[in-house]
Amino acid sequence: MTLPLVVGVDGSDSCLLAVDWAVDEAVRHGVPLRFVYGSLWERYEGALPGTGIGRPSEQVPAEHIMALAAKRAARHNPAVKVATDIVPEDAATALVHEGDAAFAVVTGSRGRGRLKGLLLGSVGLAVAARARCPVVVVRGDRAGLSGTHERILLGLGDADTGSEALRFAFREADVRGCVLDVVRAWRHPAFGASGERSRAEEPAGASASALLDASLRAPAAEYPRVRTHRSVLEGPASKVLVNRSAAADLVVIGARRRSSHFGLELGRVGHTLLHHAQCPVAIVPQQP
Repeated sequence: MTLPLVVGVDGSDSCLLAVDWAVDEAVRHGVPLRFVYGSLWERYEGALPGTGIGRPSEQVPAEHIMALAAKRAARHNPAVKVATDIVPEDAATALVHEGDAAFAVVTGSRGRGRLKGLLLGSVGLAVAARARCPVVVVRGDRAGLSGTHERILLGLGDADTGSEALRFAFREADVRGCVLDVVRAWRHPAFGASGERSRAEEPAGASASALLDASLRAPAAEYPRVRTHRSVLEGPASKVLVNRSAAADLVVIGARRRSSHFGLELGRVGHTLLHHAQCPVAIVPQQP
């Protein structure tokens, strides 16, 4: 069974960019699209007394939004198979649930809410922090959205966040036929164990370099066609990756998921990238 690429649809301009990006991604991987509109109209309006005439007030615009999204996808590439569904849940919860049987979930960076100045909508943030499949938040400048850089950027994290993100990034670079830019950031400690100001930068940098090399051996052997560019850079990972995202078509990082943990699970680096990256961002969860 081929899992679909799920796309959150809400009628916003950001959503339309996500639809275009998702169509191209579906073509690359040979997977169908599933458009999902999450809304509580059925739950709320079905519980209220009415005349029994016609459909609930929000159902008509929801169906219209879905039809427009499907038409846009067909114009972009008529060969892609598209299914649509209106789910009686809030948008974030609907997409998180849909992600349990998805190749990945794609959302726009802004929704239809009143706070237009926000850099990231609440739905995209919640889905990226809770879903148990890869989540791509489509954002960035025109070059990043169109894929003209021909470069995937991977921020290599620790062992408990990295293996699934590594596979995802290598697979993306393989299907796109582009370079995989793998970055491991490290911080030089200001003080050593003795309490004196540290001057030896080599051990920390060497350790980061060794981790990078060891992490890449297995996926590089699995995807021999992928060309990798490896960098070990001193500095905050969030700042390093935001800066390098200006020359990437997609930035990929891992995220922890704990089965017993409630609430949002998204680290500082992921949060920063989702708000400031200059290309689409993929958050790939590492399952416990």
